[in-house]
Amino acid sequence: MTSTSRAAQFVKVHKTLKKHYKPSVHNSGRTVVEHLLYACCLENAHRDEAEEAFAALVHTFFDWNEIRVTSVSELSEVMACLPDPRPAANRIKRVLHAVFEATFNFDLQDHLKKNLGPTVKWLEKLDGTTGFTVAYVVQAALGGHAIPVDAGTLAALRVLDLVADKDVAEGVVPGLERAVAKSKGVEFGSILHEFGADFSANPYSPAIREILLTINPECESRLPKRRVVRAAKKAVKAVKEEKAKKSAKKPGSAKSDAKSGKAAPAKKPSARSKSGGAKTPPTAKASAKKPKAAQAPPSKSARAGKALPRAAAPKKRSAADGIAKRKPR
Repeated sequence: MTSTSRAAQFVKVHKTLKKHYKPSVHNSGRTVVEHLLYACCLENAHRDEAEEAFAALVHTFFDWNEIRVTSVSELSEVMACLPDPRPAANRIKRVLHAVFEATFNFDLQDHLKKNLGPTVKWLEKLDGTTGFTVAYVVQAALGGHAIPVDAGTLAALRVLDLVADKDVAEGVVPGLERAVAKSKGVEFGSILHEFGADFSANPYSPAIREILLTINPECESRLPKRRVVRAAKKAVKAVKEEKAKKSAKKPGSAKSDAKSGKAAPAKKPSARSKSGGAKTPPTAKASAKKPKAAQAPPSKSARAGKALPRAAAPKKRSAADGIAKRKPR
């Protein structure tokens, strides 16, 4: 892509995005260090989310030094409105440590009087700063010409074929400042950032797809596609559910019997039990079929352990006894 067509493409990007996004201006009442910390919140987030997170930091903590000594986890809880608060909290904490170790305070207003080149190099060496945060401070606080781009913006520009994979890895957009005039840098940077934040939040959105195709109709093959693995898993799950429903509807299945309230049919005795299996003894069968007679409760003497006397057997009567007892006539 030639430089002329590249500049024309960025002009088209500006015109298209201006129809969908409202440009914003920087807060002129903030100091250099405040612009730097706000940029840490703004990276990979929408503008309103960054404003809310920055305001939460200012109102929750006493000063920047208290934020510096606060844990990343606690800072993340305060900035929970951000899409990914932990990296933002980590950037803020590292930047405050680096600024304090370099200046023993948090006042960077002296850098406004210095030349832009050395100041940019000094900011780039600070621990915690990124290309986005440095470019934002240059544009918002130092009056230079720089357009901040984050990961979401680079991904959208890669779909439009305005950057290569190497540029995405390095986090730069070659020739962007030459293609966009300084007078339009703030406006272009604000709407480009909002578009990048929307792309990062949902790259499969139909609205994002429409904007990308409007800018470059040939980028359809590079549009993000949903993972095929997820669709395959859903298909396999649907097939399993269908099989389970069919098996539950069969009349002989245990599930259908349980649902209908019918008892499952008794199993027939196997051939082994008929011929070769162990036979049940008849006494056991009889005892199983006939209920045991109720036994009378033991008597007191039996409970006491005493044996009962046997009843005397009746005496046999003879013929002589019968004649003797007869009375004479």
